[in-house]
Amino acid sequence: MFGGIVRAVGHVVEWRRGNGIDRLRIDTGEMELGAFAPGDSLAVNGVCLTAVAVAGEDIAVEISAETRSRTTLAELRPGDRVNLEPAVSLTTLLGGHLVSGHVDGPGEILSRRAQEGCERFTVRAPHALTPYLCERGSVCVDGVSLTVVGVTGAEFVLNVVPYTLNHTTLGDRRPGHRVNLEADVVARYLQRLIQFASSGPGSDGTGG
Repeated sequence: MFGGIVRAVGHVVEWRRGNGIDRLRIDTGEMELGAFAPGDSLAVNGVCLTAVAVAGEDIAVEISAETRSRTTLAELRPGDRVNLEPAVSLTTLLGGHLVSGHVDGPGEILSRRAQEGCERFTVRAPHALTPYLCERGSVCVDGVSLTVVGVTGAEFVLNVVPYTLNHTTLGDRRPGHRVNLEADVVARYLQRLIQFASSGPGSDGTGG
């Protein structure tokens, strides 16, 4: 699990194509690696990946065809900047919200404009994500935990403060850019519980 609090902005060093599995090598920049080791989880632009090699400040991760098809990672090129967050621990301050790193799908930035010292983004979400979006709710955008300030259909609005713009890749994002989106995991489970409760007793074959 992650908290949606980006710990560093790294950059892509190499993308090595494989037979179904690609290998991405990332310079982690100023991220504190500590005891980070192969097998540990790393969120790259909000996508949970497993480190397969650690050498100095470089971490190598493997990306499957499924991940390439469901996220924007396949669009990365050497030199591109990426948001990085290691998995949280039980002693980590949870400053954002619970994030699984399992991206629901790419969204598209429709507009960006300055407003009262912040940048106001309008993003269009994939249809499957819209039931989980609500005003004052949480959403993860390229690995960044943000608060939704408005929703109209499949479009939602974010106010991004200068600190976040300066310390993540969101400062680089412009209309037309695609971003990885993940719904609030609590909202997902609530919807499932509501669906189960409304389906009536015995609908799952266990009784009634």
